[in-house]
Amino acid sequence: MPGAKDDIGLVIRAAQFAAHKHKDQRRKDVKATPYINHPINLAEVLHTDGRVHDPIVIAAALLHDTIEDTKTTYDELRGAFGATVADVVIEVTDVKFLADESRKRLQVAKAGRASERARLVKLADKICNLRDILASPPAGWSLARQQKYFDWAKQVVDQARGVNPELERMFDRLYRQRPVG
Repeated sequence: MPGAKDDIGLVIRAAQFAAHKHKDQRRKDVKATPYINHPINLAEVLHTDGRVHDPIVIAAALLHDTIEDTKTTYDELRGAFGATVADVVIEVTDVKFLADESRKRLQVAKAGRASERARLVKLADKICNLRDILASPPAGWSLARQQKYFDWAKQVVDQARGVNPELERMFDRLYRQRPVG
């Protein structure tokens, strides 16, 4: 199949790049899981559960937190992976200089206007985050904070709906399992 080798190469290069950029980072869970597991989980959810085979989406999922959580720049991503991948990553990148509540409102607003590719990445990100909270909540997160995250994630996903019914059902199933007190 023409281009398939290049597509796989893009995804592998994105995984290597993300692994390098996140190499010293850990998740906030009590197990301090290596951070790279998170973007790999997004790629797996998209590919396996969502049947998403677009290499741009999978590469963007692997890279989705590099601008937000490392010293990676948009220009660096564009140079390494092209404007299409970098544009998807920037669409899902959180604006760190805003206060928490403003950032959260902006994510909800952006989700509804995002491209289909960015909405897929955002949906997978929220699925993985809910799974992680259910399995091993971030250290120090109260039940109320966990519930608040679930409710906010639902607001984001509700704006991003219409791109992948299976992933949306998966999110809904996880949301129904939200921590209650």
